Amino acid sequence: MVTSEVIKIVNQGQEDEMEVWGYRPCAWKRVLVAVGAVGSGGLLLLLLYWLPQWRVRATCTPSALGDARTLLLRSTDEFRQWFRVKVHEMLAPGRKPFDAMEPPVADRLSIGGGGRDLDPCGMFPHNQLIPIQYFSHHSTKYYWNETIQNFETYKGLEDVKVSCAGIHSELSSGPSKQLQAYRRLFFEENEIAVRVPSMFKLLIKEVLNPFYIFQLFSVILWSFEDYYYYATAIVFMSVISIATSLYTIKKQYVMLHNMVAAHSVVRVSVCRGDKDIEEAMSTELVPGDVIIIPANGMIMPCDAVLVSGTSIVNESMLTGESVPVTKTALPSSGTEGASTYSTEEHKRHTLFCGTQVIQTRFYTGQLVKAVVVTTGFNTEKGQLVRSILYPKPTDFKLYHDAYLFLLCLVAVAGIGFIYTIVLSVINQVPAKTIIIESLDIITITVPPALPAAMTAGIVYAQRRLKRLGIFCISPQRINMCGQLNLVCFDKTGTLTEDGLDLWAVQRAEDGRFSPPEFDPSKESLVYTPFVVCMASCHSLTNINGELSGDPLDLKMFATTGWILEEPTEEETALHNPIMPTVVRPPKHALSEANENIKLSETMRYEVGIVRQFPFSSALQRMSVVVRRLGEKHMDAYLKGAPEVVAKLCKEDTVPESFGETLEAYTRQGFRVIALAHRPLEPKLSWHKVQNLNRDQIETNMDFLGLIIMQNKLKSETAGVLQDLQRADIRTLMVTGDNMLTAISVARDCGMIRPRDRVIIADATPLKDVQPANITWRYTENPDPSAGKDNQDCSLEEGLCGGPVAGGDQDYHFAVSGRAFAIITEHFPDLLPKLVLRATVFARMAPDQKTHLVEVLQSVDYIVGMCGDGANDCGALKRAHSGISLSELEASVASPFTSTTSSISCVPNLIREGRAALITSFCVFKFMALYSIIQYVSVTLLYSILSNLGDFQFLFIDIAIILLIAFTMSLNPAWRDLVSQRPPSGLISAPLLFSVLTQILTCLSFQVLAFLLVRQQTWYHVWTPLSDACNVSAAGAGGLSHGSNATTAPHDHKNIRNYENTTLFYVSSFQYLAVAIVFSKGKPFRLPSYRNWQFMLSCISLYIFLFLILLHPLPAVDSFLEIVCVPQDWRMTLATIIVANAAVSFVLETLVMDIILWRLVFSRDRQEVSQASCSTATSPPQSANDRWASAFLSWLFCRKHRPPKARYVRLALELREDPTWPPTPSAVTFASPSHPHLSVPM
Repeated sequence: MVTSEVIKIVNQGQEDEMEVWGYRPCAWKRVLVAVGAVGSGGLLLLLLYWLPQWRVRATCTPSALGDARTLLLRSTDEFRQWFRVKVHEMLAPGRKPFDAMEPPVADRLSIGGGGRDLDPCGMFPHNQLIPIQYFSHHSTKYYWNETIQNFETYKGLEDVKVSCAGIHSELSSGPSKQLQAYRRLFFEENEIAVRVPSMFKLLIKEVLNPFYIFQLFSVILWSFEDYYYYATAIVFMSVISIATSLYTIKKQYVMLHNMVAAHSVVRVSVCRGDKDIEEAMSTELVPGDVIIIPANGMIMPCDAVLVSGTSIVNESMLTGESVPVTKTALPSSGTEGASTYSTEEHKRHTLFCGTQVIQTRFYTGQLVKAVVVTTGFNTEKGQLVRSILYPKPTDFKLYHDAYLFLLCLVAVAGIGFIYTIVLSVINQVPAKTIIIESLDIITITVPPALPAAMTAGIVYAQRRLKRLGIFCISPQRINMCGQLNLVCFDKTGTLTEDGLDLWAVQRAEDGRFSPPEFDPSKESLVYTPFVVCMASCHSLTNINGELSGDPLDLKMFATTGWILEEPTEEETALHNPIMPTVVRPPKHALSEANENIKLSETMRYEVGIVRQFPFSSALQRMSVVVRRLGEKHMDAYLKGAPEVVAKLCKEDTVPESFGETLEAYTRQGFRVIALAHRPLEPKLSWHKVQNLNRDQIETNMDFLGLIIMQNKLKSETAGVLQDLQRADIRTLMVTGDNMLTAISVARDCGMIRPRDRVIIADATPLKDVQPANITWRYTENPDPSAGKDNQDCSLEEGLCGGPVAGGDQDYHFAVSGRAFAIITEHFPDLLPKLVLRATVFARMAPDQKTHLVEVLQSVDYIVGMCGDGANDCGALKRAHSGISLSELEASVASPFTSTTSSISCVPNLIREGRAALITSFCVFKFMALYSIIQYVSVTLLYSILSNLGDFQFLFIDIAIILLIAFTMSLNPAWRDLVSQRPPSGLISAPLLFSVLTQILTCLSFQVLAFLLVRQQTWYHVWTPLSDACNVSAAGAGGLSHGSNATTAPHDHKNIRNYENTTLFYVSSFQYLAVAIVFSKGKPFRLPSYRNWQFMLSCISLYIFLFLILLHPLPAVDSFLEIVCVPQDWRMTLATIIVANAAVSFVLETLVMDIILWRLVFSRDRQEVSQASCSTATSPPQSANDRWASAFLSWLFCRKHRPPKARYVRLALELREDPTWPPTPSAVTFASPSHPHLSVPM
């Protein structure tokens, strides 16, 4: 890097953080590049196209960012991607879009213009226009900021840090046309523009791939050699591959375009001032505009916050849940009104782009209004679309190693290239022949058919997944699934059933719990405050005559038997204030009650819902204000998390046994909800209630009792998790549910074994002088005697660990979302230790789920994420393999989508991933050996100025290589998941040993055959008159044994000779031998004999080759340009071929798969497994095995080699740490000097 270059950071601290350098064009550098491009025949331009950083540095000189005309960007993540962007300039009357929010804005905009209106297309008075530099990258514009001397983005209203009350007072009337036109200069059109590229553009981008360029080079070279047949085959395969790729890419663009087209351009009503309303196109909207939401709903064209009225919205596009959500107006007073508006914190008041507003509710004479917060790609949906349009590259060791391996092949080709040139010059070969043959050795060593052969296995796996009901939008990720060693599961809807069943209710009376009651609809409970709370405290609504809302609310309301009635639009328009939603007991309950209670008494149980404070995940509660018809005062009802509700109630109304009762239920896996009630002051009117803050309502409540809901495990859950654990794949639960409920479900489904300890990490944030701390709470073991049978466990896979407090129990950490946030901030170096053994993450927010995946990846886990799409989008995208159980639009960002809503898809995906990964290794190894075998053959023949014939090349390349490469990929996945895991990369000891031993074997037998044929008594310089088949040994003795380099006049390429024929036979059988030994079956794929296409191909080729070897056919010999050799030499060749196959089989199967894998390559895992948990029992190792293992480990330089994976090294360190895990009730304090100081309570 040049020292004069100035580095700046844009999007600092965000996911798309980038380093940026400034450059200006340099004329003399451009001239040099132009000369180089012409001199290299365009190859330099291709190189600069592939490497944008070289392109910029080759044509520009460094400059300050403010003066730059070209910028070089580099992402700061692990991928370190480079981008080149051009700096543009625009004219505007201000430097920032919200500068004009200051009072004298309108006057400033009309100075010098005589007060004339400025048209919205940007025709501002010329004397006020300021030049502003900007650049566009990934559908985001970055503007130059003189103050910070850097580029920055403008998102929307959140940039100005306006309070909720400020939105009501300053923005609720809408901006003027001039101000809107000014802001549009920065935010442009409100549109998520997914431009579908033309086929021509996609084609150019596709064919400029380095592999296709190399194929083009190969085809041109082969054309000079008149090798048209194979060139045609390669062109045909490339055309099919390119066409398929273009079709897939185009289809994805069209699908994405159609997904956003529905709300791209719609007509909206926009407020101008307090009273003016005008129709406008949604593309004209800018942040700060005020739009009117029609009563019959609409699809939102932007993100907007409600400032008046209520809306019922279907947010399935974003959350994956098709449950309607009620959105209320943004609070304008109190604590919430003073807080700064944030889309995340105020999402209950925010309408998101692309979501469907089903209906609205409003006061008479008022309109449902919303202030535009963000537009275009800055909206929530825009960010989702951008993440799909510009995905991060797939980071997988296989692809990285494949490039390294290809570089090795290129190095080998380089040696052959030099060897060919030197040999040809010595033998005075014509220059044209030297050039063609030396370049040809490169195309032999680096096979052009490799990409197509590698893709075949993934395509076959994708087809098999489709038959299993798993759809894939990112095929490259299939190989990643084969390496998964940890899978995170959402709980509700993934491990457990979607719906909840009401198990019982337990009311609180006089500070004590009454016995559980199982039927809330029975006559004695119908009129109690408890049931009234159940019937009224919800966000249900009637949509097209059907009750809709949260499944929990639906189940709770249904069990009461009450009826919900909503006012019609006409009734709402006739009354002031708004007509309330009414709930009433069922008619049969009223008729039964009439026997004992007067009708006027029963009427008061018609309850009108006056005000609703929707459920807030941050507050973990919701409440309503109701009035019984006929009553003068109102009541407040509250429901929510029991711990939260209890704190808002009077102490004397909360039973003393509250904590024990709650823990007993949650420990059994029940979901518990608490209810509370409070009569409000009679002086409160309807209008006053509408202006009250929820904190004023939700206080000093009377505790009513508990609702106990049952969330059943799905029938497949326990079995699938057992299969994963048996395969040494670690499983975690990441849920938004209660901690104890989550732990109970984890025990029920087998994530935590019955005898295992659970340690809850309870963190407290920094407070005044008290530092942040973690209290380690050991939960009570429900069944300490259970599970006495020892189970094998592996620390490498993270399934078990050291003993707790000297016992034989394993331990698991459980962490809440709150504790996770505190530990992340104050204990960053403790976090890896914690996630190593944490199994339950409860009360986790969506962004925390994503962060957890990143933390797990940082310690070298290959992470899978399985969720139902609800709040899991970020984690599904970030994981190595995200599996969505929802087919809704939210899953468009997930690489895999299952049509079945159970986790049984996870082992299926891993099995297919392992099979695809092993197939990729097999094909790569086979193609590498094919290259080396042919390289050896050609190099040996070059030494006598000979070569393989065109039809010999054609037979080998098409009849053997392509046929075998495409059929060996058809092996289906093995039936079961095994604990053994396939290697993650090509540069690993087992694979390198396998490839190198086979290379040496093939090289040895080819050299042996080449030298042996020249020592035969019948050997002589072949001519068309030669007839070695009928030459007697005596007659052959007098023939010359000189060099075979003298070419016959009719054969200028010297193809027909004994060396060529011998090497053709030997190499043809070698291709088949390595294909069979490399085509591995168990434990990741079904055996090769189950792949009938592969077996048929191999048997047919063996029969054909043995036939032409042992019983020559003149027509075939003439076609393949092979010569007749004596029968005894044919038998000798057959012996060499059989010996070659036997040696290859013994090295790969006996030595590699059995001896070395058992004694050396799996030794690290065995050692770690034994170190991982004292309870693990392993079979005793014989003395011979131990000595052999030690000797071979020393031989292969693997003795005492530390494990590569960071989580394994960390686990071994923790095993030696006497202070880990922390003792019960210990407290760990955060401090600069002692970040991990633990003291017992």
